[in-house]
Amino acid sequence: MSFCRICQCDMGEKPLLSYPGMPAQAQHLPDQPGTAGIDLRLFECPDCGIIQLDCPPVSYFREVIRAVGVSGEMKAFRMEQFAAWLRKYTLSGKKILECGCGKGEYLDLMRQAGAEVYGMEFSGENVAAAAACGLNVEKCYFDSGREELHASPFDGFFILNYLEHIPDLKSYLAGIRRNLAPGGYGLVEVPNFDMMIREKLFAEFTSDHLYYFTEKTLRGLLESNGFEVLSCRSVWHDYIISAEVRKRLSFDPAPFAGAEKELKTQLENFIGSYDPGEVAVWGAGHQAFAVLAWAGLSSKISCVIDSASFKQGKYIPAGTARIVSPEILQTASFKAILIMAGSYSEEIAGIIHRQYGSRFRVGILRANEITEA
Repeated sequence: MSFCRICQCDMGEKPLLSYPGMPAQAQHLPDQPGTAGIDLRLFECPDCGIIQLDCPPVSYFREVIRAVGVSGEMKAFRMEQFAAWLRKYTLSGKKILECGCGKGEYLDLMRQAGAEVYGMEFSGENVAAAAACGLNVEKCYFDSGREELHASPFDGFFILNYLEHIPDLKSYLAGIRRNLAPGGYGLVEVPNFDMMIREKLFAEFTSDHLYYFTEKTLRGLLESNGFEVLSCRSVWHDYIISAEVRKRLSFDPAPFAGAEKELKTQLENFIGSYDPGEVAVWGAGHQAFAVLAWAGLSSKISCVIDSASFKQGKYIPAGTARIVSPEILQTASFKAILIMAGSYSEEIAGIIHRQYGSRFRVGILRANEITEA
């Protein structure tokens, strides 16, 4: 039985595909012939939808190995891509981190494109090679997501064809977020499983790659782990999915404080001009309950009116006001009605005016403003 590495959902016992006796790794090749193969079993998570292998990660999964370096065509592509990305998000001269930088092949190109570059890499040999090229690279891997790099926070990051190697993606992505400035930008690339499906490239399954992302599942992964996906497209002869992202900004509660102050003023202006019991509220819904409890108005109003018979005769939660039928208006002694009924408020105000004319002062709570009806 296999469980999703990302959301821990049970993926069942039966794989989508199974390939017995496959190579146990694609790098760090054996010195002797006859090494045993492993079984590759491919599963789809029924929850997050990500296609993945259930084999253990290769021993060197923390290292970035670019066996062929950077070809001339790839170098030209990356230079144009990096320069365009820096221009698009005003990142020229800003601090950019490469996560899993290997020996710094792409890091150097990003530097040439105009960024102030930093790298992180697990392999000590790679770190030394990058340092020899004058690159600022720290030996690190985001195992827990709580690691902090010495030069953080960064204005942006890029991670190229490395995400699919990482067993604990939630922790790794948390580590990236932790080391980014608020609203920091990113460039994330993975092998294109949409293309693999279309071309039926079963030979692309390898124990080095634990995950196989479509554009849809890559978006889902990034968006559920603290990033806003700004764009997503296939590049490099359709072999790569390239996503531009931004660290999602935390919710700012400050506007609510301003809204609370405004609403309190509005309530004081409407209800405070009457003696206790001279104002009724129409609407026994969650909005009215919340406002009455928050503002402590239960003892200041006469009652709460609602046309729902199953609510009538009950009391509002977190208060003492009784819920009554609209028939009370026929004999009511109160002077004003404050309607808190959301999208039904205008309809209710119309009913009151048609049946009772100007007998009652009628106000409607719209958002955080009370208007005369």
